[in-house]
Formats: sequence, structure tokens, C-alpha cells
Amino acid sequence: MTESGKTLWHGRFASGPAEELLAYTVSLPFDQRLWPDDIEGSRAHVAGLARAGLLSEDERDGILLALDAVWSELSSGEFVFVASDEDIHTAVERRVTEIAGPAGGKLHTGRSRNDQCATDLRLWCKRELRTVAQRLVTFQEVLLERAEQAGESYLPGYTHLQRAQPVLLAHHLLAHAWTFARDIDRLLATIDRLDVSPLGAGALAGSSLPLDPAFTASLLGFSKPFENSLDAVSDRDHVAEALFDLALIGVHLSRIGEEWVLWTSEEFGFARLDDGYATGSSMLPQKKNPDIAELARGKAGRLIGNLTGLLTTLKGLPLAYNRDLQEDKEPLFDAVDQVSLALSALTGMVATATFATERMAAAADAPTSAATDLAEWLVGRGMPFREAHAVVGALVRKTLAGEGELRDLVSAHPQLGPEAAALVAPGVSVRRRTTPGGAGPEPVARQLERFRSQLASDRARVAVAPLR
Repeated sequence: MTESGKTLWHGRFASGPAEELLAYTVSLPFDQRLWPDDIEGSRAHVAGLARAGLLSEDERDGILLALDAVWSELSSGEFVFVASDEDIHTAVERRVTEIAGPAGGKLHTGRSRNDQCATDLRLWCKRELRTVAQRLVTFQEVLLERAEQAGESYLPGYTHLQRAQPVLLAHHLLAHAWTFARDIDRLLATIDRLDVSPLGAGALAGSSLPLDPAFTASLLGFSKPFENSLDAVSDRDHVAEALFDLALIGVHLSRIGEEWVLWTSEEFGFARLDDGYATGSSMLPQKKNPDIAELARGKAGRLIGNLTGLLTTLKGLPLAYNRDLQEDKEPLFDAVDQVSLALSALTGMVATATFATERMAAAADAPTSAATDLAEWLVGRGMPFREAHAVVGALVRKTLAGEGELRDLVSAHPQLGPEAAALVAPGVSVRRRTTPGGAGPEPVARQLERFRSQLASDRARVAVAPLR
């Protein structure tokens, strides 16, 4: 509703809207964060109206000055919302009209809240998804730094949460870093696809006025204007894609969170959290809790829910605009907020933590961790792998049954002997991983170089991602 108590659509109705309708449909509490994008979109639209001869120069300049004043009020917190402001678009137009007078009433010429809102949201997505990508780069930088610091420290690698083979700590940290490289790819691809201006599509069918969507698209920094006005106002593919990208990032952060919950437990003892990135207990004086890691794990469900909720909203909508599409913003805003907070917190947590490398090595050096090396040693001497697997498996079974130390059993075995028994010594197994991309010192050294190059590429691509 406007300051006079009239809605933007009051002419069609004999009476004003019910309070219950307004209370249920209002979106201002969450969409007001779009105000910079709404004003940018309005500036471009005003320029387009003037170019089409629909505004005089004085009217154009008056509206632009009013938009500048509204920008100043909103950025400083001086803007006063009123009860009739049902959304940020109404609020901005209402205030522009108060400042610019009758010329302000021409601001909405040739424009619908349908294409206006769609434009605002795409501008917001371009900026905010790029910011998330920048946070991912920062986390990658920390993971790389910690990997470089780790040197030849190693820990058990796990499958099924059972100790499998030793891996360098650097290799483990880089596994997460490469995952985030794919996340950055997805975010940048989503930004590329959403880089289309809906402005000029109107409510659904364009306009009879001589507007030029390509002109306003260029002013707003979009790569191109829409091709189909129905699609332009109803498309929320980019929101669904963004929510998928963010949900998958959340899943990846959850995996890191789960590991750090385990690593910082007394049972594992692989890492210690800095006091600034841990919490205590209100009852148990000895506790130091990994709350950041636990919340990273817990919030993944929330992010997945945001995605599935929107997809369910979209699945039954006929063309073109439906008010259901108002439900696109809250899950998107929440997902961006939660992922951004998680990335900042986890970046600090990992950057400041201390690795207990001796504890890691002691766990990785359990004799049975060299079982695969023993089998491969036999393979290198001509034995089929399945037979080698059975030979070593039988020795592992004996040592677990208390029939002797594995090294002694290997040394006494006629097909193995002292040379093979040397493979069971601490620190030997991890150094035997030599294949490209593997977990040993030589391939990890090469991997570090490749990741430095990947990180430089990620950093550069994010820096030039489409942005107004």
C-alpha cells in the first residue's frame, strides 16, 4: 500500500485489503535486503524510460535524485518504513514519490513487480554467490597452508571408519580443498547462467511502450536480456541451482565437521582446537567442545531442506508468475547466510587448530595397516593378488587371535620373510604410496604444486565473475 493507504492495484477493488491478507502476504521483513538491487534496477529503468521518451530530462533527473536520497536513507538506517510497505519494491517507490512528487508516479511505467523482483533477485544472486565463492577460496588457502605445514606427517586413512592405510596429512587436507574447487566451478557456472536480465518483461507479456530490454540489461551489467517474457518472470531455475550448490557445499562442510568432531575427541586425539574456536560446558569443567564442527554437520540438513522445499514449490506452477514464487527468497537468503557463517567459522577453526602428529602417526603405524603393502610385495614377486590377499589375511587373523606379532609372523613365513617384515616398521607404508594422486610424499609434493595452480585459477576466476 502507498502512504495514502492505497495499494499499487487499488483501482480494481472497491475496498481495501483485509488485515489478514496483508499479514499473510507481506514480504518486507525478508526482502528488504534487496534494497540496493531494487534501487539499481530502478535507476536503469528510469534511464530506459528517458531514452524511450517516456520521461523528460527533468523528470528523469528528479527521480534519480530521489533514488539517491532513498539509497542514502536505507544505507544509513534513517529510512522509515510504514505499515503500507508490503515489500521493499513498494517501500522504495513510495518514498521516491514522496521526494520526487508527481514524477515519482512514473517510476513504474512499463514495469511490473514481476520483472522488477526477478531482476532484483538475479542482481543479488550474482553478488552474493560470488562472495560465497570468495569465502571458499579463503578456506582453500587455509587448507593449502596447513597442508604445506604438515610436511610428511601422516595419519590413518579410513574406509567404513576403520583404519585402512596410512596417508599424509597434507593429502587428507587437500582432498577437501579439491572438493571446494568443484564447488567453486558450480557457483561460477550458476552465476553465468543467471546472468540474464528480466527487466522489460513486464507482468508476463512485455509492453506496448518503446522499451529496450537490451539497453537496461547493459546498464545493469547483465550479459544479455531475456528471450521470452513468460520465462523471464517465472524462471527460478537459478534459485534452485544456487540452493543445490549451497546444499552440496553444506554437505562438504558437514563431512569436515564430522571429522573434526572425531579428531578432537580423546578417543582419536588427532587435533586440539584453539580456545577461541571451541566452547565449554555449563556443568562439566573439563569439557572443550567442537561446536563449530557440530553445527557445520547439523546445518547441512537445513540447507538440504531449503532446496527440497523450493523444488516442491516450483513443481506445480503454471506459467507465468504466481505468488508462490515469493517463497524463493527466504530459503535462498538463509542458505547463503548459513554457508557464509560456516565457511568463516571453519576457516578460523582449521587455521588455528594444533595437530597432534605423534598421536596420528602412532595410530597409522599399527602393524595391520601395512597389510596391503605385504600383499603387493607378494604380487611383485609373481603371486596372484587374490592368493596374496589370502596369505596376508591369514597372518592378520593369527595376530588378532593373539598367536604372535604380525612382524614376527611375516618374518617366519616361507613366502614372505625378513625383507617383507621390514614393511611393517613405523613410517614405511605411507612412503610406499607412489602412484600419481596417491598419498605418499612424492605424489603429494606434485599434488601440492598442482593445487597451488588450481587455487590461483580459482582466485582469478572468482575475481572476474560477472558482477555489477
